[in-house]
Amino acid sequence: MIKLNVLSLLEQRGHTKYWLYKQMGMSYQNFSRMVNNETKSIRYENIETLCLLLECTPNDLFLITEE
Repeated sequence: MIKLNVLSLLEQRGHTKYWLYKQMGMSYQNFSRMVNNETKSIRYENIETLCLLLECTPNDLFLITEE
């Protein structure tokens, strides 16, 4: 299973979920589903925005788990 690693990246960079939510410009419901790994897809646009805001690559954003 592939999981989004946003919460860990936020902590490493000293930012909060609220900060990221405001920067993303998404509805809170969609944002919450995305960062809590409760969605089946993520738009490329959102991946790009996450990478720019968190100063990381798509490789940093995702983790592969055995769940």
